[in-house]
Amino acid sequence: MNFIEARKLVHEYIRRDEEGNVEGIDTALDGVDLDIKQGEFIAVLGHNGSGKSTLAKHLNVLLQSSGGTLWVDGKDTTDEANVWDIRKNAGMVFQNPDNQIIASVVEEDVAFGPENIGIPTDEIWKRVENSLKSVGMIQYREHSPNKLSGGQKQRVAIAGVMAMEPKCIVLDEPTAMLDPNGRKEVLDAVEKLNKEKGVTVILITHYMEEVIRADRVYVMDKGKVVMQGTPRSIFSQVDTLKSYRLDVPQITLLAHELRKMGMDIPEGILTRQELVDALCRLY
Repeated sequence: MNFIEARKLVHEYIRRDEEGNVEGIDTALDGVDLDIKQGEFIAVLGHNGSGKSTLAKHLNVLLQSSGGTLWVDGKDTTDEANVWDIRKNAGMVFQNPDNQIIASVVEEDVAFGPENIGIPTDEIWKRVENSLKSVGMIQYREHSPNKLSGGQKQRVAIAGVMAMEPKCIVLDEPTAMLDPNGRKEVLDAVEKLNKEKGVTVILITHYMEEVIRADRVYVMDKGKVVMQGTPRSIFSQVDTLKSYRLDVPQITLLAHELRKMGMDIPEGILTRQELVDALCRLY
């Protein structure tokens, strides 16, 4: 079995009036299928309202499905007996790190998670040190989180999740509130955890440039998975992505426009260097 498997996953939000009567039902997830292996870096892409954040909350059992099935690490998320183990193995990083940081000192905040799951004190401080090193924040261990930049705070939040040693980390638009430098800091830290520690990464985002780092991409629209594949195969379909109100990386779009002008450039260009190489081969 894959680390995460979803079959026909459904989630409905019920709207009620002041008297509790049902006014309507909004379907946020509509028959979603997922197959994610341990150690993969997966990006979930979609416009606002596509259902991607609702999906993220299911992977950590913050929400329960209205229908279908979801297994995380071989455990059925609908079984309450599995919730504790799933949450230990599927850590969550939210959009705003201030919602996740609770201590007044960085190292104490990182220690909070493993302490709550009963890890012995000596082991906790080993994990704190290793986690802060992994995200490049060890020199700030005695600092106040309030004095850190947005990107640094988000890296501390990631370290706090990593100190619990989960098999998977789910990041729900973790760079949405950050500047370009902060986004790069966070993504570099996440990619390092994936490559060096074998942690499964599920990145929920609407930034096209972030998707390039992933092994595979799921594109969502109106609660459904409408495209899936490698970043190159997804970004080769510029017009299809635009139909789902999504952009593509600027380099990919430039290469696409040059192709339309008659230049023999391959579809799915992802980086500046790839475009330079393609142009050099022409001339």
